[in-house]
Amino acid sequence: MTTRTTRQTVLVVDDEPALRSVLALRIGDWGYDVTTVADAAEAEAEIGRRMPDLILSDVVLPDGSGVDLLRRLRRQDEEIPVVMMTAHGNVDAAVDAMKAGATDFLTKPLDYATLRALLESLSAELRQRATSRALDERLASQEMTGLVGESRQMRELRRLITLLASSGASAIITGESGTGKEVVARTIHSLSGRSDCPFVAVNAAAIPDGLIESELFGHEQGAFTGATRARAGCFEMANGGTIFMDELAEMPISLQPKLLRVLEDSRVRRVGGSREIALDVRVLAATNRTPAHAVRNGLLREDLFYRLNVFELALPPLRERADDIPLLVQHFVREFGRKHDMPVVGVRDGARELLEAHAWPGNVRELRNVIERAVIVARSGWIETVHLPPYLQVIEGGATPTIQLAAGTTLAEAEQTLIMHTLERVGNNKAEAARQLGLDVKTVRNKLKNYGQGV
Repeated sequence: MTTRTTRQTVLVVDDEPALRSVLALRIGDWGYDVTTVADAAEAEAEIGRRMPDLILSDVVLPDGSGVDLLRRLRRQDEEIPVVMMTAHGNVDAAVDAMKAGATDFLTKPLDYATLRALLESLSAELRQRATSRALDERLASQEMTGLVGESRQMRELRRLITLLASSGASAIITGESGTGKEVVARTIHSLSGRSDCPFVAVNAAAIPDGLIESELFGHEQGAFTGATRARAGCFEMANGGTIFMDELAEMPISLQPKLLRVLEDSRVRRVGGSREIALDVRVLAATNRTPAHAVRNGLLREDLFYRLNVFELALPPLRERADDIPLLVQHFVREFGRKHDMPVVGVRDGARELLEAHAWPGNVRELRNVIERAVIVARSGWIETVHLPPYLQVIEGGATPTIQLAAGTTLAEAEQTLIMHTLERVGNNKAEAARQLGLDVKTVRNKLKNYGQGV
């Protein structure tokens, strides 16, 4: 007998008393609660009292057609599995039943091994759908902010975000690349009194050193070659709102005193300008480095660090809150199902187990990219193991696949292979790939440019 935590209900509709008795005994022994009725009227009355989980119905009933019963049922419930039976092996009846929305079709005399396997398959599908619906219900209160998760770390993070949003204090958000630092910054902004004003995000690592001062503070016409017109910088554009400075420790050390001055005085002077512009901007900064280490290594000025570090929000890597993976997966399935107009329901158990076993070096960003790819590949229904990227499918026990190099591979070729393989593993997250490889993110960008991969 199959053991179940919750016994699913099966409604059998057939006018043969002997068959009803046999099906009640057999299906009951397989671990289901079984109700039997003799005709369509009794079936509709039973369904009105309690909707079963699965229905097994004859095509020919004393008071009408089982297919007509199916059509009426489908107007109430489009998803309930309905298996049709016929003693005639009639192909036309099978076609009519499938067109009307039957889940499957069996001929009499029944092959009970086939019936049991079919019921087990449909039962597993029902359990998966129930799990998916439960995740959807849990997500309802979390998706407004984008901060998905019920782990202790996420509950504490939400508490701190609410506290910080009610003030005007600056903060440093720390955590590995891909943990959601910009999502946290946007949430703080959206919950604050500045939510109707601009939110401007700047990635210090993505701006060439020669342009970053102009990007942040703006410039006047003629300030440098190519400055054909005056341009406001990010601080001016964020006036009244919030500026988010990502990868703060990658900012040139020579520019950090000017940034500190802007923070202290709440005034900015454009490159090539002579007047100062008063600002009201909240500054949120982020780094994937440990701030104290960045200060010791000369990457971040100590006075700038203390000026920004009124609050520090430390985001945990995904591997330290693995219990949140099912919720995050369902969140991304919903997001990308809507984005690409693909009716994907959720993730099958086998695929979910692979997702939960992975170490996620690229954190939530890597998971997000994996699920978007899986939604596009699956297109509808369920995400299966085969819809996941190959590097996830070959991982066993959390071990990362070994890179195979051909004989005669040069050092430069081996380096390129390593960089490209690492980028694939972390969902093309260049900052995380640089961290894992022990390189500066700008070095990785330059090498990709040399490989013809862009930046």
